[in-house]
Amino acid sequence: MELLRARPSPQAAASLRPSYRHRFLSVGPLRRSIALRCKREDQDWPTLASGKPAEAENGPLMALPTARVELNGNGMVSVSGILDTITEVEDSSLFSNTIVNEIEQDKVLVSGNVLDLTAEENEIDEQEKSKASITHNIIFVSSEAAPYSKTGGLADVCGSLPIALASRGHRVMVITPRYLNGVSDKNFVNATDLMVRIKVSCFGGEHEISFFHEYREGVDWVFVDHPAYHRPGNPYGDSSGAFGDNQFRFTILSYAACEAPLVLPLGGYTYGEKSLFVINDWHTSLVSVLLAAKYRPHGVYKDARSVLVIHNLAHQGVEPAITFSNLALPTEWYSSLEWIFPTWARKHALDRGEAVNFLKGAIVTCDRIVTVSQGYSWEITTSEGGNGLNELLSNRKYVLNGITNGIDVDEWNPTSDKHIPFHYSVDDLSGKTQCKAALQTELGLPVRPDTPLIGFIGRLDYQKGTDLICSALPELLQDDVQFVMLGSGDAKTESWMRWAESVYNEKFRGWVGFNVPVSHRITAGCDIFLMPSRFEPCGLNQMYSMRYGTVPVVSSTGGLKDTVENFNPYANDGSGQGTGWRFSPFCKEAMLAALRMAIQTYREHKTSWEGLMQRGMSKDYTWNSAAIQYEQVFNWAFTDPPYV
Repeated sequence: MELLRARPSPQAAASLRPSYRHRFLSVGPLRRSIALRCKREDQDWPTLASGKPAEAENGPLMALPTARVELNGNGMVSVSGILDTITEVEDSSLFSNTIVNEIEQDKVLVSGNVLDLTAEENEIDEQEKSKASITHNIIFVSSEAAPYSKTGGLADVCGSLPIALASRGHRVMVITPRYLNGVSDKNFVNATDLMVRIKVSCFGGEHEISFFHEYREGVDWVFVDHPAYHRPGNPYGDSSGAFGDNQFRFTILSYAACEAPLVLPLGGYTYGEKSLFVINDWHTSLVSVLLAAKYRPHGVYKDARSVLVIHNLAHQGVEPAITFSNLALPTEWYSSLEWIFPTWARKHALDRGEAVNFLKGAIVTCDRIVTVSQGYSWEITTSEGGNGLNELLSNRKYVLNGITNGIDVDEWNPTSDKHIPFHYSVDDLSGKTQCKAALQTELGLPVRPDTPLIGFIGRLDYQKGTDLICSALPELLQDDVQFVMLGSGDAKTESWMRWAESVYNEKFRGWVGFNVPVSHRITAGCDIFLMPSRFEPCGLNQMYSMRYGTVPVVSSTGGLKDTVENFNPYANDGSGQGTGWRFSPFCKEAMLAALRMAIQTYREHKTSWEGLMQRGMSKDYTWNSAAIQYEQVFNWAFTDPPYV
């Protein structure tokens, strides 16, 4: 059998000690990358079939820098890295004792034994596919991040997407306030004080800020600490309404986020100036303005980039124009935040309508813009969905992309959900019937397996279309159906839910408030999930429902349109296609028509209904697919110079 040896260049050979000679040793199939090592003349080669260097009796092997081995077009083996030039392995007759006898694409012959490495290489291939080809230092800045603080989908995104990106090889930091309200304190119990203090000059004074840190699931979770975050209520307000100093609270968050990559030695070293800031909604929009106005003019962050993620354009952080001076920005940057209300929106004849708009500031200074669904990225460029920013967004549509959110598939998993009484899967749906009966029992509804159970979970407000449900319910409940609602918000809608339960006691249940375990049981126990939103940037509940085999009926808008495929019973040679029903236009009649179609299919076409359930449960809802799309946007951001 012909054996292999390599001839180093004279320069490389001269650099070795005289009592050593070269041997190239294959230590595994790691994509044909091997380690170049030296052997003493009086040593025997140790057995390294495991791929790990062993110690010889007469002393250890001396490791040299890594070399790269590749098969060239002629079938020869090329080596590069330690040698001055690439050296082809040609004559191997002089070394009969070498470990490596032959290197092939899929197999390695070690000491005469065949070691089949196909399965191991496949596993390595999968690991490589799960890693990004280009990695970045990524700084997520958000007003909330699950599980530390949460009021909606923003927290889910900033609690899950960073973990998915970190698993793909990026270095990721999440910066969010350390909210202490007496209830949330336990969420930060594992966070330690970094003993780093900075002073932020804004709002007419200096404000000292400290940082707390927790390393979890490959992500640096950094919590900005200031007395303004220590009060009862949620991140934005309490029972009396929004906090009056929210502009101040999120201004110091933005300043802290800009300083953190420069001053926090996480893992022994800082993130540095070549960082990518992912800013979320208006609360952190000032970050991209600060980068352009206060850092780059002094040569700092000249290689940094910022990506704005719009979760809900309806909230823009608009405050009176006089507050601009509080932000400590150069006066020439006023136009980037300037906002003029239309005449009809002004309060009186002397009102000039002048204001500052945080979200607008980010739109005109960031490098890329992302919305949380493709449909929403188009809607915000229209007069109907642009909330006054549609013309500005249309002018920047060449950097505007839509990426649909993922969901936490570990928390929302019908095969292991700790909140539901019975588990089931796409291959065995028997547990869903049991979940339905258990939910009917828990709610005090008659246990009727053949009666369609319709569910709604969400805020009780204008956006979610609860007024449409209120107007349609009397007509809907004339049919043999049951309906359950879970949510809180508008006081009139809450009162209506109590009234409806008393009037339709055998068919309707309303749960005022929000309860996570109950939301899981409703999602698992219902047959149909209703989501009649006027606008929905992405929406998560429709994806939760499909994962649990609960067929959604949704309005045709934003992320709902992107994620729910309309049912077509005639597609695929009659086996059907789609995961639910979308209705348009937004009106009671269209919603009732879609619901009646779903109810009829449930009752009369069980095979089609089971196909709807299984297709919904089989879809990919993971954050990994979204993370790959975000990586493309990040790479685009670094392709061009900073926008401003």
